[in-house]
Amino acid sequence: MNSYMQKKETIERKWYVIDAEDEVLGRVASKAAHILRGKHKATYTPHLDCGDYIIIVNADKVALTGNKLEDKKYYNHSMYQGGLRVRTAKTMREQYPVEMVERAVRGMLPHNRLGRAMGKKLFVYAGAEHPHTAQKPEKLEVK
Repeated sequence: MNSYMQKKETIERKWYVIDAEDEVLGRVASKAAHILRGKHKATYTPHLDCGDYIIIVNADKVALTGNKLEDKKYYNHSMYQGGLRVRTAKTMREQYPVEMVERAVRGMLPHNRLGRAMGKKLFVYAGAEHPHTAQKPEKLEVK
């Protein structure tokens, strides 16, 4: 029995939109990462970027469970001495909601060249509007 391996030329991509309003961040991120990798397709091939495009709207209204708003920390380092910057999830949601959602999704993708290519198909917007209406994205429910 032979396994089916999809070719780069035969990949068909669709567009999906996820409304993150009052949805838990981890569930939104895992659903988006699943679609970006292409694991929802019967033609999934691990060594190819065969996933679809994802648009996430209302990133500023995403929910966090438990005490994460005060306890969860986001770290950045400038690589200079004393260059560590620490922000709480509350600060990130108020000032940088797009970055918070992007970090959650990109953390669930492979950490290599292929994962970076998959991450380029992710579009996150703080508000309810997005400029991708010409692509006719389908609405995707997070369960």
